[in-house]
Amino acid sequence: MDANNQPIERMGIGIVGCGNISEIYCKNVKTFEHLNLVACADLDEARATARAAQFDIAARSVAALLASDDIELVVNLTIPDAHAKVSRAILKAGKHVYSEKPLATTRKDAAKILKRAKKKNLRVGGAPDTFLGGAWQTIRKLLDDGAIGTPVAATAFMLGHGPEKWHPNPDFFYQPGAGPLFDMGPYYLTALINFFGSVKRVASLARASFPERYTPDKRAIPVNTPTHIAGSLEFANGALATLVTSFDVWHTQLPRIEIYGSEGSILAPDPNWFGGEIFIRSENDAEWRSVPIEFPYTTNLRGLGVADMARGIRANTPHRASGEMTYHVVDVMRALLKSAEEGKQVRLKSECARPALLNETFALNQP
Repeated sequence: MDANNQPIERMGIGIVGCGNISEIYCKNVKTFEHLNLVACADLDEARATARAAQFDIAARSVAALLASDDIELVVNLTIPDAHAKVSRAILKAGKHVYSEKPLATTRKDAAKILKRAKKKNLRVGGAPDTFLGGAWQTIRKLLDDGAIGTPVAATAFMLGHGPEKWHPNPDFFYQPGAGPLFDMGPYYLTALINFFGSVKRVASLARASFPERYTPDKRAIPVNTPTHIAGSLEFANGALATLVTSFDVWHTQLPRIEIYGSEGSILAPDPNWFGGEIFIRSENDAEWRSVPIEFPYTTNLRGLGVADMARGIRANTPHRASGEMTYHVVDVMRALLKSAEEGKQVRLKSECARPALLNETFALNQP
């Protein structure tokens, strides 16, 4: 249903890229009544065929999927280095594109995507859409309602020891355009932008702590990008944030995200997920208080941004996981790396609007 509780005309969806993340996208896209998952494609035909059989959809070549009249929007789930090339091809074919994060690995490539979309009057959206989850929408409303007064600052920590112990193909995580900042940073930055608005300037330090990483079978992976980045960010509303992303930490007790206001603090969950526990502590509180989640969508609903984007296209209204915001996230990450390389503050040239609260609920297919 749309904001007026009216049915939304169904939209044909295609998926390009049938790796690990495609399973949850396929499952969730098929959940929404107004989305019709038609087909998937991958350069590895066997992977596409297997995923298609799993979800009872068609397996097509990439070229055939992009030429399909029954598909209006394509979800780009390729590896980060391929995001820009594939998204431009999707737009060239006359389809809207929703990209897995990041939108691209460089500002130039991300800007080309937005430019082509504008020229062809098409939409761009992108992950992460976890900020649309019930926990994050609840925190956003708390901040908008002044629950902790004026936002002053935040801390955000993504600390771990990398994906090489569990991911089947971890090599790309340690190449330029990846690392902890480009892999996990979008979750944290998107959450903070949802709270505070655009980033105005950044300063950071970064290093690659180990020249090689090793898979469980002792295969060496060369490290060609920073694996520990410590950044400071100033937001449009004046709030300051500390962001640390690392693949070099074995153990930590640091929180994921804390938000500090003039009259209290909020402890937020992991922005990689849609739900989680929220705690608040006001100026005179003796201890933290649990906050009930007021909004829907708290399970792993990757693809919620696709559903909201399709609604926006049908209603000719903005969608929340917008191309402008995903571009701004790329701009911020590139600025953080530039600051570390050059040893100086970097002022951002891009900006984006804070997305509106997700007040709509979408009709779901019955299991």
